[in-house]
Amino acid sequence: MGLDISPLAIPEVLLIAPQRFGDARGFFSETYNRDSFAAAGIDTPFVQDNHSLSERVGTIRGLHFQAPPRAQAKLVRCGRGRLFDVAVDIRRGSPSFGKWVGAELSFENGHMLLVPAGFAHGFVTLEPGTEIVYKCSDTYAPETEGAIRWDDPEIGIDWPLSGHEPQLSGKDAAAPLLGEIESPFTYEATT
Repeated sequence: MGLDISPLAIPEVLLIAPQRFGDARGFFSETYNRDSFAAAGIDTPFVQDNHSLSERVGTIRGLHFQAPPRAQAKLVRCGRGRLFDVAVDIRRGSPSFGKWVGAELSFENGHMLLVPAGFAHGFVTLEPGTEIVYKCSDTYAPETEGAIRWDDPEIGIDWPLSGHEPQLSGKDAAAPLLGEIESPFTYEATT
């Protein structure tokens, strides 16, 4: 499996482009192989797959996280359509605490984003009928879930809404600001 891996401005968040092999019928792409990921230094064990459909452009889901001991890393890709995927560092003591990175993921480009535990995750749909498919390193544990408001001015995410009205769940619209929560994550420097 060939992987092109690029760290983003927050280097723990990785943009991954798996190889695609195409012909007149379409293409084939191996999007996950435990051994290939481990050889590239990514040894996160994934235990759950999720698949979400958002019908309308401008649908925002997030910013979500699960607290320890059920924290989740996520490997995110777009199954159909196009989305802008975002990771926000919420690890207390991190040099990038409260900062965000994002990347466009689409069916066309086949890119994936690896969002480590300690980051809040969210996305906005850029095309109708957009599907997001992602692996999680722990199963869903509602008693540990948390959220941060998508439009927190201190974070300042530049959502590419292109004039579309954001479509939000009631829960996401009422999420607290980052400064209103006590983050359950602590930064641990690696040497």
